[in-house]
Amino acid sequence: MRMTGMLQKALAVNGLLLAAVAGCGAPVSDGDGAGTDDDAVDGTQAALVTETGRRCGTRTPTVAEVHAADETAASRSKLSVAAASLPVRVPVAVHVISAGGSRASGNVSAEDIKRQLAILDQAYAGSQKGGAVVTAFHFDLVSLDRTTNAAWFAMTPGSTAEIAAKRALRTGGSDTLNLYTANPGGGLLGWATFPQDLVKDPSGDGVVILFSSLAGVGSGPYAEGDTAVHEVGHWLGLYHTFQGGCGKRGDSVSDTPSELAPASGCPTARDSCAGAAFPGTDPVFNFMDYSDDACMNTFTTGQADRMTRYFGSYRAK
Repeated sequence: MRMTGMLQKALAVNGLLLAAVAGCGAPVSDGDGAGTDDDAVDGTQAALVTETGRRCGTRTPTVAEVHAADETAASRSKLSVAAASLPVRVPVAVHVISAGGSRASGNVSAEDIKRQLAILDQAYAGSQKGGAVVTAFHFDLVSLDRTTNAAWFAMTPGSTAEIAAKRALRTGGSDTLNLYTANPGGGLLGWATFPQDLVKDPSGDGVVILFSSLAGVGSGPYAEGDTAVHEVGHWLGLYHTFQGGCGKRGDSVSDTPSELAPASGCPTARDSCAGAAFPGTDPVFNFMDYSDDACMNTFTTGQADRMTRYFGSYRAK
């Protein structure tokens, strides 16, 4: 793989070895016949996130997919950006998957689930931080079921176990958030599908999170419930703040400061995309970065607008 200057900088920011990207594919074309630095950073995302604290298994869409999804959202949105201040109530179907009957084997309680839904509401209402952006979204628990299945409990993104679990358990329409708790292993905290994925794989739609990422269940920097906030952000149409690195595309949200690579911990003074072309320090407080839960507490106005637009385009009935 050709190593661009931006990619070398990305690796340096995260303290990675160059060997970490061995085997990654070549940059994807952005439609003009040539790869870009944006593509190079996206193409090595798996290596980058492996070496940071938070692990999100949500796939990185290609440049072509990003363009196509944006064009579709712009042409068919049923909810205008102006409606972002109005409530959008999202029905939530929770599927607790465990390897046994105990909490330690994944059988989290109804109170654990209710607490997680409250954290979702708080995050999307902007109440985790004074003055944070208020989004349109509220989350209503409509069903809770339990399944004991060791194979499903250990499912990973794209696995036969994931496919089987979702086909058996998923319920509701395109506007229903199906939230699965499981234990993927390997340090993976969760993953989600994007709104545009509904077209080709409606049965796979939903969010999977590590059961011990629920507040009060596990311990450590990723156990305050913000993994679900992050993954639901993907489900509503957001990308990682570091997607596209310091390239011109970024994460497709104009008011999110550019970020070369994922944050780990809470490095508040980090400015990985420096210079007049990239105002602002890294968005380490943003729910779509990889910071510790205690550090993540906000969305931007642009992200709130994008989620409303994408929900209206792909999910609203």
